[in-house]
Amino acid sequence: MARTIVVTGGGTGIGKAAAKRFRADGDQVVITGRRAGVLEKAAAELGAQAFVCDGTDPEQVRRLVLELPGEVDVLVNNAGGNTDFGAPGDEQDLAVLKSNWIANFDANVLTAVLMTTALTPRLADGGAVVHLGSIAGTRGAGSYGAAKSALATWNQDVAAELGPRGITSNVVAPGFTAGTEFFQDRLTPQRRERLLTATMVKRQGEVTDIAAAIHFLASPAARYITGQTLHSNGGALTTR
Repeated sequence: MARTIVVTGGGTGIGKAAAKRFRADGDQVVITGRRAGVLEKAAAELGAQAFVCDGTDPEQVRRLVLELPGEVDVLVNNAGGNTDFGAPGDEQDLAVLKSNWIANFDANVLTAVLMTTALTPRLADGGAVVHLGSIAGTRGAGSYGAAKSALATWNQDVAAELGPRGITSNVVAPGFTAGTEFFQDRLTPQRRERLLTATMVKRQGEVTDIAAAIHFLASPAARYITGQTLHSNGGALTTR
């Protein structure tokens, strides 16, 4: 039976790939994002619905939820990214430093907190929430890594709250993944080579790799997996 899926930040990269994977199942998919043109193009390509929404703005999130179907089976909190790329660089200025850290927290944590909280009454029992984390949440990467670490910790609260309804909540944490806007065209050949060398499979991740992990955690096969962080990084970071 077709499900209703909401993917935040679904206009490009991993979010778009996840939306495409769910659409392949025949699911009804809603994608959100800040850029109307990007969303409209992706929605036409995917056969999805699109709503413009800045996930850091409580009022926009509230209005979005009112537009969504009455029941949502899967929420994918994909919106985010490293806002330090392109941010003011003088971190000796404490005001600038504070602004940069808050920006990453807003983009990567509050977007998920606001959307999940607003949508919780509409989540179908037995459904799933999947958040997009990062290898940086374990390995560390300034304000971005700290934000992704906070997201993974908060996920445990979500899993505990929603678990009695049979709703799972997990994090997918990618490593180096091609086909995204993460590096904003600033990845040097030298850094790319270092990232590839760090993997055990000696290749970069693809957005379809991450979309497959998201799809699995939202599937019937993963109904007893919750409160977890699933690392998808080609072995660049191993866990026990």
